[in-house]
Amino acid sequence: MGKGSDNDMAFEDDAPPSKSQLKREMQELQALGERIIALDPAVRARLPLSDDMRDAVEETGRIRSHEGRRRHMQYVGKVMRKEDREAIRTAFEEIDQEHAQRNAAFHRLEQLRDRLIDDDAALEPFIEAHPQVDRQALRQLIRNARSEKQRGKPPASSRKLFQLLRDTVGL
Repeated sequence: MGKGSDNDMAFEDDAPPSKSQLKREMQELQALGERIIALDPAVRARLPLSDDMRDAVEETGRIRSHEGRRRHMQYVGKVMRKEDREAIRTAFEEIDQEHAQRNAAFHRLEQLRDRLIDDDAALEPFIEAHPQVDRQALRQLIRNARSEKQRGKPPASSRKLFQLLRDTVGL
């Protein structure tokens, strides 16, 4: 049998993973555990985690020493071996997608705010699309934001305008 035959390939697949491969997998599991630990508890509750994993995550908050945390993260990596990593990754993808959509919506609001400040023609279409908006407050905030911008002042009214827009569109 020559090099690269099918039998050689099958033999390579049956070999146990190398020490380096095992170490990389463990580091990936620890990194996933770190990401879970860093989540807000309300978001973390959406992940399909076992009771053991939830306990390990809660325990992390009580560890103060650097070495203790390092050892605990190794334990978290060990517990992660038993978790349904694919389901966790899928949940993370959904969470990341929600964050991306929310960020995009905020960017659109920032652009709308800037258009309202820079262009008088943008006001009426916004009011028509959102008749419930407090028109007087909207116009006053736009005037104040324009004045602050011209005088080089901090954009306090611009921030308030953004908040009014956010509340009006329901974000």
